[in-house]
Amino acid sequence: MNFIVKNTTFPSLLDLLAPHSCRGCNRIGEPLCECCKKYILSQKSDFCPKCKAKVRNHRCARCNNLPPVFFVGERSGLLDTIIHEYKYDSVRAFAKPLADLLNSRLPNLSLNTFIVPLPTATNHIRARGLDHTYKIASYLAKLRHYQIARILLRDQNTTQVGSTRTTRLTQAEKAYRLNPKIKINPSAAYILLDDIWTTGASMEAAIKKLRNAGAQNIIVALLAVSRLD
Repeated sequence: MNFIVKNTTFPSLLDLLAPHSCRGCNRIGEPLCECCKKYILSQKSDFCPKCKAKVRNHRCARCNNLPPVFFVGERSGLLDTIIHEYKYDSVRAFAKPLADLLNSRLPNLSLNTFIVPLPTATNHIRARGLDHTYKIASYLAKLRHYQIARILLRDQNTTQVGSTRTTRLTQAEKAYRLNPKIKINPSAAYILLDDIWTTGASMEAAIKKLRNAGAQNIIVALLAVSRLD
């Protein structure tokens, strides 16, 4: 399947002035057509985001400290293109199709489930003009009839700039804190939502925070996983 990927300098402006066209096949009407959604979902990868070993039932036998991990696909091709345009070029029209893709990957859970988006740094929100993770969480919450719980807060002036996983993990543990206004319900399920797993430092720090607060049923939801550390 050949993809036509647009390289637009001002995608947000073009999306406002012109009809949407699918980033995969250039069909007019939607930013990502149903056919291209199905193609992305057909490229399913069952590997551990941390050690990259083959997994069964979304759990890794080697990395048994990780909860079940569900992700749309590997960070490559069309999926990588639309995530990049959404996150860095602020093409907001991709939020809904990305949420649709993630919804297709997630298992059925009870209505006593909360979506916990990993908080984005404030300076990134200002620079991009949107909180990209929260926007996807909002669409997913509507699709699933779940609630969003901003359990995790991000301390100001914290960035992850180290090149090693150990450095980034140390920084991530300092970056997040629990929201004192929200109490964990041990009987509820919590979906930790983020866009991309690269080193996994942010997600592992978030998992640790929720577990220490009393969460017992955690799953991880990601748009994409990088094969490279």
